[in-house]
Amino acid sequence: MPINQRSYDYGSAKSSIREIAAYGAARKAEIGPQNVFDFSLGNPSIPAPEAVRESIERSLSLPPVQLHSYTPGAGLPQVRDAVAASLNRRFACSYKAGDLYMTCGAAASLSISFHALVNPGDEVIVIAPFFPEYCVWIQTAGARCVEVMADPQSFQLDIEALRDAITERTKAIVVNSPNNPVGAVYSRQNLQDLASLLHEREKALGTKVYLVSDEPYREISYGAEVPWIPSVYDRTIVCYSYSKSLSLPGERVGWVLVPDTNPDHDELAFAVAGAGRKLGFVCAPALFQRVVADCVDVPSDVAAYERNRKALTEGLSALGYEYVEPQGAFYLWVKALEPDAQAFFEKAKSLELLPVPSDSFGCPGWVRVSYCVGYETVVNSLPAWGKLAQTYR
Repeated sequence: MPINQRSYDYGSAKSSIREIAAYGAARKAEIGPQNVFDFSLGNPSIPAPEAVRESIERSLSLPPVQLHSYTPGAGLPQVRDAVAASLNRRFACSYKAGDLYMTCGAAASLSISFHALVNPGDEVIVIAPFFPEYCVWIQTAGARCVEVMADPQSFQLDIEALRDAITERTKAIVVNSPNNPVGAVYSRQNLQDLASLLHEREKALGTKVYLVSDEPYREISYGAEVPWIPSVYDRTIVCYSYSKSLSLPGERVGWVLVPDTNPDHDELAFAVAGAGRKLGFVCAPALFQRVVADCVDVPSDVAAYERNRKALTEGLSALGYEYVEPQGAFYLWVKALEPDAQAFFEKAKSLELLPVPSDSFGCPGWVRVSYCVGYETVVNSLPAWGKLAQTYR
């Protein structure tokens, strides 16, 4: 075949999230955006902080050649210094610029991490429900994606299920807290239990198991502690993006951290740099690297998401829906009113309600509702949610 079959397969198999978002955009053009309740994408509706605009304006005063030049492959040293200093202030660590690799967002951070870690035949465990693209990036790196369901009641990590899944081929486990799509935040005790399990299995199997911590929602929590995972388990890599915390999803900027407490730090830091090189993920956008340095400690506007969360959960509770109370991120995991989430979605779609059915997240019977939309969209959608519930009575 003259083309790469795997690339063709990924390109021809559409993302359900993106397909629903595209349908929503088309419907808004047809009947008006106020008549479509699009809860598909995790696309922040909250404007980027004013500090972002101010940073951009300052950068634009630099000589054009300096502003638009290539940065070092791993990113501007002063930017990595600023990120390290921020992490050190927040988590009592001792990171340096060399521990960080600036990336084109979380997708690049995760892809780089998987390519740095795995070899053909390795396995990477993901916790279902999970962000669907994890499997694409894991498989592209040459590993097999192994799905392990979270605890079905709490959606915390199911330690016994993980014990059964870890084999001599397990290279890494992906943890995402606050979680997309559920909004769960893994407790410190839950993570400590995971760390104990990993040390136990490493010793029994004679292997190394890494945690890849995907943290784009770290700053978006509603009172729950979001533990710093490298302080709980040493063999951790952290992947981060400013898409959510600074409302910059289209600018594609983030980082990979190899903590200095990771026992394989030196080897792994070179592997991260090499993975970035071989994937072409070098020299993250220079302008927005500078924005990161200027805005590294700017707080997220969590209050707006909390307002949406309150309106949505109270409204759906009154209508008889079941859901998981989100501790973080900006998603509500709602129980479908029939076992077939896709069929439930089709009925919702007929009422211009556009959540995402749970099948693509590796878990049947639910829908994900992204409440990072305008407050009016949440409130105005409630009559449609009521009509949807009525069709099942």
